[in-house]
Order: sequence, then structure tokens, then C-alpha cells
Amino acid sequence: MALKDAAWHDRMYNNRALVPDFADHFAHWREASEVARQTLKPQLDLRFGDGPLETLDVFPAPRPGAPVVVFIHGGYWRSLDKADHSFVAPALQGMGACVVVVNYDLCPGTEAQPVTIPDIALQMSRALAWVWRHIGEHGGDRSNISVIGHSAGGHLAAMLLACDWKKVGRDLPAGLVRKTMSISGLYDLEPIRKTPFVQPDLRITPAHVRMASPAKWQRPTKGVLYTVVGGDESPEFLRHNRLIQQVWGPKTVPVCEELPGLNHFSVVTDLTRPGSRLHALAQALIELPV
Repeated sequence: MALKDAAWHDRMYNNRALVPDFADHFAHWREASEVARQTLKPQLDLRFGDGPLETLDVFPAPRPGAPVVVFIHGGYWRSLDKADHSFVAPALQGMGACVVVVNYDLCPGTEAQPVTIPDIALQMSRALAWVWRHIGEHGGDRSNISVIGHSAGGHLAAMLLACDWKKVGRDLPAGLVRKTMSISGLYDLEPIRKTPFVQPDLRITPAHVRMASPAKWQRPTKGVLYTVVGGDESPEFLRHNRLIQQVWGPKTVPVCEELPGLNHFSVVTDLTRPGSRLHALAQALIELPV
């Protein structure tokens, strides 16, 4: 059995080291995102909170009363941007959805305004509250919201399924988010706390692990989480994918799949490809009755 020392944690969790051509994936995302913004004419940088990056982009619905999909990007809570992920919008809009791509402040923040993972989770709850209150102005049906996230965004999507919305806003419904998908998500922050290449930025404490690890929570009583991972990802990402179904159970996590031939970055691109398993799962999630 491998010794789970600092070097082991870095090997398991450093996806850029595991995928040597990661920069090519990022370049494709940026280029496709620029095309999506030029083609679909979204409303950009709408503010949902006071943090420097608490903004979102709305790709309006093709017709009024459309289901809503909120996409949360990855980057280990410390990098990347919503502008890098507009590329998901055409495929999701093609499924009939009003698409919202959200940003959040990145760890570690500044000395004056430090940012932690629990802080980001609270920002995402504010983003979803904004969506519920305002998405009707963009043709979206606020009673039919799905959340899809990748990597760190997948972790945040899982947290939103378990959110106590009445603590976010008294006007919000208890079941604001009932349909979620996590792509290559992380559900237990303890091993991330032991991973040297990210911990200086994330500064995860034992308290953060308890507060912000979905796998340490009781399962949500309502709603579903689809969880998928690339079949070529590290053993730890494959373990996380299974872990959340083991903890929350198949009623809450009815889909738990490894997608063959995909790595941590190509798996997101697969979301945009008609005919792929991930594209079909996203369509099925959007079409689930609420």
C-alpha cells in the first residue's frame, strides 16, 4: 500500500501534473468561450454580492419559462474564472436551458480580505439566491434550477444540494436546489488539507474540513446528485466519486459513474458533445421533474 505522505497527496491531486497537455485544454476552453459569448450575447458580470468576483453571466433562455442551469467552475478554489467556462453554455442552451455561469472570490484572497472554502460556499449560496430572485427577468423558471459543477465546482454543487436556504434568505424556498451534477468533485477536504501544492493557498483547517466536507454531512433529505468522474483520473478522484454515493446513498446519488477514456479536463469538454454519456446525463438532469 502506498505511503500517504505529502508526495503521495501531490501525486493524487495535482491534475495539471497528471495531464501533461492541460494547457491545450485550457486554450480550447478560452477560445470556445470567446465564440460562445460573441454568438449568444450573454449579460455579463451581473453582481450578486459584494466580493470582488461575486459576479455571474446569464445566457438567456431560448424561450420563456425555461429550466435554469447554473454552472460552477473548478480550479481548486484558487484559480480559473467564469470567462474560461462560457463554452458550456451553447450545449446547455441547446437543451432548452437558461444558463448561468458564476464566479467566486479565490483563495487565499488578500491579507485584508482572506478567502476560505467556507467563504466561497456562502458566496455560491448568495449566487443561487440571486438566481431565484432574478432569473425570471431572463426567461428562466426559478422553480426548476439545476446546478452543475466541475472539480471544486462539483464540491460546491454538492454543498448547495444540502444548503439550508431559509438561513440564506427568509424569502427563499427550502427546495431551491434539488438537481445537481458534480463532475470530478471532491467531497472530503481532509486529504486536500494534506496536499502541499494547494494548501498554502487554501489554508484548510480542521474546522474547515468539518464545515465544508459534504461526505461528513448527513444526506440531504430531498433532491439528487449525479456524480461522474473521468475514468483516467487519479485513484483518489475515483474514490471521491464513489465516496459520496456510499455516504449519501443511491436514493440521493442515483448516478455514480466513471466515464472511460476521459481525464480531469477532457471530461468537462465531454459535457458539450452531443452523443456523449455526460451530455446525455446533463439532459436527463435538466428534464427531471422538480
